Amino acid sequence: MAPPDSKPQKGDRGSMTGTDWGPSSYRHSSSSDPKPRGLSSRPNPQIGDIYQHRTRQGSQDRRYSGKQDDSNERRDLPAKKSQWYTNSTPRSERGTPRSMILPHTYEAGDPYYIGHVYEQSQVRQKFLSAPDSSDPTPTPYRNYIDVLTDNGWPQLRYLADWMRVSTAPPKWRFLTKEDTRERATRVNMALLDFRIDLNQRHQITTIEHLTSILSPLSSDEGVIARLFVVEDLSRDVIETLGSHLDVDPMFFRGFISDYTWYHVHDPWTELPEMDIVRKAQSFLHVRFAHTRYFSDRKSFGQARREAAGFNVLRRIDNDANGKSISDIPGSGVGMVRSKMSFWVQPRKRGQTGPFHAILLLDPSITEGFPLWGGYNNPIPCPAMADPPPRSSARDSTFETVIDWLEQLTREEVQSIGHDPRVLFQKPLLMVCSEWLTLIRYANTRLSQLEWEIEDPNLRHRHKDLSTTLDKIHSWRRRFPIYKTFVSEALNRVIRRQGFPGAVQDSLSTLEKDFELILAEVSDLHERAERIISVVTAVMSIDEGKKARQQDRGIARLTYLAVTFVPLSFVSSFFSMTEDITKLRQTFWVYFSVAIPVTLIALIIVRFSDVVFDIGRWMIPRRRRAPGGQG
Repeated sequence: MAPPDSKPQKGDRGSMTGTDWGPSSYRHSSSSDPKPRGLSSRPNPQIGDIYQHRTRQGSQDRRYSGKQDDSNERRDLPAKKSQWYTNSTPRSERGTPRSMILPHTYEAGDPYYIGHVYEQSQVRQKFLSAPDSSDPTPTPYRNYIDVLTDNGWPQLRYLADWMRVSTAPPKWRFLTKEDTRERATRVNMALLDFRIDLNQRHQITTIEHLTSILSPLSSDEGVIARLFVVEDLSRDVIETLGSHLDVDPMFFRGFISDYTWYHVHDPWTELPEMDIVRKAQSFLHVRFAHTRYFSDRKSFGQARREAAGFNVLRRIDNDANGKSISDIPGSGVGMVRSKMSFWVQPRKRGQTGPFHAILLLDPSITEGFPLWGGYNNPIPCPAMADPPPRSSARDSTFETVIDWLEQLTREEVQSIGHDPRVLFQKPLLMVCSEWLTLIRYANTRLSQLEWEIEDPNLRHRHKDLSTTLDKIHSWRRRFPIYKTFVSEALNRVIRRQGFPGAVQDSLSTLEKDFELILAEVSDLHERAERIISVVTAVMSIDEGKKARQQDRGIARLTYLAVTFVPLSFVSSFFSMTEDITKLRQTFWVYFSVAIPVTLIALIIVRFSDVVFDIGRWMIPRRRRAPGGQG
């Protein structure tokens, strides 16, 4: 790593231990320093107005609880939101604790108060002008990230802000100092030592314990690899692992968020990298979706609050299919956009000893149940004569992954020396299983929607097919996102060639599985498009039938009007005299005149099209003169 007084060079990844990357190495170390050209420290009010305008449209009874500043005192929820969660949730449960508010929701309001991408970070300026008293420890790794941010790696700005806030930066104003301190010091890790004859686990729950393992970094004799499994990153974990193992900051940057699309002013945007750049990186990212069943709306709301307590930004989405006839009333399924990240410490030429690797996992939502009991166990069932297997915590991704890794065979542990990605093979099996579960669930929902289209009774239950169309549109929007997730895993992870430290490819055995998953997701996308075409056609037919029924009613009214208008005319004509008795001798004249007139009127109305056609044939059109006259 380059010294503090020089510009960092690409590929310079020396040890950080003992290096002073303090505030003196900042390009802009204080708020009074000159600002970069083209940047302004003044927030752009127009960007904030986007959320302010939207929140003003909300109802007056849906505000989150907690004391707030004047500028954010009234953040109203919109009048129209998910029917499954917001509108049906009891009023007492709508108030959300400030620390549990998710960014980019109507409760959170404007997220751009931290600064947009075209101006300096408001979080960094605030911390530089008033350092946080809850952060007394030195932060050489975060300072190192600040230097890189100012010298050619602007995408690391979001990671630096994340470390200062200890969670997603847009949550900054909702956290107290106690909340920030708890999130910053949160540690749930395990160190797995892999030997030929024994795989051993060491639980780590404090930063002091982690530091004692890393300083100095040593291992017992016979250890082939050491893997740090981390659940829910925190500021202190990033600082400790990053500074002792000299971890590429882009590894942490790619894990901390779950965005799938961006505005042009978002500071949390992740730009794609070229393949030639990716080949030199010693880390892998995989995105997938985790499905979970909830028995009622209250359970789903609790799961959302649980996700809001994570340090990493993870959100649970309602699948918008909770009103199917075959579902228990109030129940539904939520989907969480999840990530796994794997890093291996690059080895220098001639370096010996164990491999050191990091596996980052999302914290698990404990509310609800794994859909259909969870994915299949990829480990074969033991024989009847074998010892009974130990129980596995299927609700915890952290415990399940560790359990699978501890069961690596002797041959798999030996192959780590040829390809350290063997340590990532078992977690990828879990990713595959999650995708297969989601595909089965999507198939189920699309089949139910097709059933609703086919069965007139189900169609009449929803009055029309607009509800069905809304459900299909939600899937049509998700399938391209899922295709992107699977395609990235297939092309950037499974098919990747030339991983640092690997002389063989241990992930190629999963290529066929991911290809099948990608093909099935593509088929589901095409199926959703076809269903939308069918629904649109059926709705057009139904509208045509309704129009014909309305035409028949109008025709009946027309006949009635034609019948009574002549009668009214004749009766009015003969009522011009005041002495009705004088009409006794001429009363028959009324019928002799009214009936023929009525019949003539009905015949004209009935055969009006024929009369008009004859008229157009007998009276030819007068042609217009060549000059446009007449």
